[in-house]
Amino acid sequence: MRSWEAIISKYLQALRLERISSKLVAFAVLATLIPSLSTAWVSYVQNKRSLEEKINGQLQTVSSETQREIDLWLKERLYDLRVFASSYEVTENLARASTAERRSPRRLTDYLSSVRERFADYEALLVVDREGHVVASNPAKATALTLPHSWYTDVSAGNPTVGDVYWDQAAGRAIEVVAVPIRQSGGRLLGALAAKLNLGGVDHILKRFAPVPSGALYVITNDGRVVTSSLTGSTKPMRTALPTGTTRALMRDEGENVEYRGLDQSRVVGTLRRVPRLNWSVVGEVPVVEAYRQVIRLRNETAMIVTALLIGVGLLAYFLGLLIVRPLNRLTQGAALVASGNLDVDLPVTSGGEVGYLTEVFNNMVNRLREGRAELERLSVTDPLTKLHNRRYLMEALTIELGRCRRHRNPATVLMVDVDNFKKYNDAFGHLAGDEALARVAAALQGSIREVDCAARYGGEEFIVVLSETGLDGAQAVTDRIRTRLATEVFQGGKITVSIGVAEFPTHGETPEALIRSADTAMYDAKEKGRNRVARAAVAAPKKRA
Repeated sequence: MRSWEAIISKYLQALRLERISSKLVAFAVLATLIPSLSTAWVSYVQNKRSLEEKINGQLQTVSSETQREIDLWLKERLYDLRVFASSYEVTENLARASTAERRSPRRLTDYLSSVRERFADYEALLVVDREGHVVASNPAKATALTLPHSWYTDVSAGNPTVGDVYWDQAAGRAIEVVAVPIRQSGGRLLGALAAKLNLGGVDHILKRFAPVPSGALYVITNDGRVVTSSLTGSTKPMRTALPTGTTRALMRDEGENVEYRGLDQSRVVGTLRRVPRLNWSVVGEVPVVEAYRQVIRLRNETAMIVTALLIGVGLLAYFLGLLIVRPLNRLTQGAALVASGNLDVDLPVTSGGEVGYLTEVFNNMVNRLREGRAELERLSVTDPLTKLHNRRYLMEALTIELGRCRRHRNPATVLMVDVDNFKKYNDAFGHLAGDEALARVAAALQGSIREVDCAARYGGEEFIVVLSETGLDGAQAVTDRIRTRLATEVFQGGKITVSIGVAEFPTHGETPEALIRSADTAMYDAKEKGRNRVARAAVAAPKKRA
């Protein structure tokens, strides 16, 4: 006996409806032949679906962009703090500070003052020692600092630590405490540079991305407390909160629309996106009345008409979409994202058979593409011999660093390092020994600089080191460490020395090319004077007017 599938397939074949597209066309034709009452129902469903997709897309876009902007805002604050913490003003003065007297060194306090004046996001800056005692702060009478319980573990591992947001009564606004480690050049942990961040930047982000005209954006904690919003900002006490059930539903269906009662008890549609680093979430919402105004009116006008057709046409459309359209739509959308270069695609496998197998194969293919692209990106910026950054990465990093130094009016130094008599060494001991020597010189360079600095292979036996927030005196200390480290190394051919040219931004050049050219000239000057030495670039004499 034939199964029902075989019987249906026979009739579909006779009607030339074997392809999925043909079946969908037949369904569309059938739908158009239904009496005018069913047409009204189809129109209602399509309008509601279109409106839901529009609202869902708008809220997902708004919440995702806001989440990314807040995460970027925090990353920028932490990056700036790392740069400030690596300054010699901080490390050297903290190393000399007497924790027993609990007094702030004046130079350290002055440095914190100069930093805070330039950055409006810092409500206060504090330097703490390894025991958590405040050594210096700005303002001088800053309110008490409460670091997270795990702060010492975090900074010991070289990671930043982020506390919970709280209401600061003295500042009259919500405050977030973050801290980054302070280490000496040898790697010894001295303490941490902590900052009390006000959320003015977050307020600006929320107002910029808030749905218009009647939507709102909120930043909430994991327990639903409202930190700030596009309506009130962060200067209102943190007394309002979403109900626990609403918060759980939003987090459970992250990225999806959820209907609930808002803070003013009106019905709203909202979408949540987490900001993991801060243990925050961004909630974008619009009132239900505004979101579904058109569809509510259409629903009321057609409610009596569609009742009789709800079971028949509704079930048919539901099962057809569930069995065919939805999985294929997901595959189509995923393929479009991959074709556009977005490999962050992982489709759910919701069915078996050919479509389920095809979805698994698609996910496996995307995963292989993602792994291959990540490896290619790594190889594109890495020198395969020395494992340092290559010239391409160096020029991009130096351009960004000089732009940041120009904005903050800070110095930066470039070291041009060249291995002395490398050609003779290579000819005498072979290319393998030469490659090994270059790799060990690269390791010596990498081990002599900070994490915020950049060492790269410029070409052949030439290397370039970019020292962030470092003047000529600080660069001298780095070159001394490099030469001392190489002096202790024993190579196959004996000792290897380097000649180093030093150029400072903006004294010796205001562009990456000019700064490298100045350092290169200084390096050749060091070679002409006998090699195995350091030479500073000469300051070009100002042009005389005719």
